[in-house]
Amino acid sequence: MGSRIEHRAEFSAGLAAVVAAVSGEEALLARLEELGGDNAKLLSYTADDSGARFELQHGINASRLPQAVRALHKGDLIVRRTEEWRPDGDGYAGRIDVNVSGVPGEITARTSLKPEGERVRYRTDGEVTVRIPLFGGKIESVVAEQVTTLLRREAEFTARWLAEHA
Repeated sequence: MGSRIEHRAEFSAGLAAVVAAVSGEEALLARLEELGGDNAKLLSYTADDSGARFELQHGINASRLPQAVRALHKGDLIVRRTEEWRPDGDGYAGRIDVNVSGVPGEITARTSLKPEGERVRYRTDGEVTVRIPLFGGKIESVVAEQVTTLLRREAEFTARWLAEHA
């Protein structure tokens, strides 16, 4: 059984602006530059009226990894994140799938953007699974904490992006 990830954010902008800020190519490139880590890249991107799909690469230098992870994985980590967004009712629904090089496990999450008056609520619910006997649970909790921190930083970036591009 994996470790849960939950994150909530609210943005003071219309739905179209928030969708562009979380899944638009220009915003993604800026977010990667600021938060993507070493060797960050936008590997693929497609968008049309049915939604957006993209793949990001994040790099994490081995020196910044928690000791529990460094003990089991030597060297830097390459994180590949595939994200999809599609219209859903009056908002958008999405899915995130993450794989980490050399680590037997994954991160999966469901996301949503829902308008509420003058605001848009962004919700992420997911799970980290690491299949390493005895140590998997410990690594899962460390990774879940790091992912939650990243989601918070991405929400802060999105709020700034919206303010600057209003």
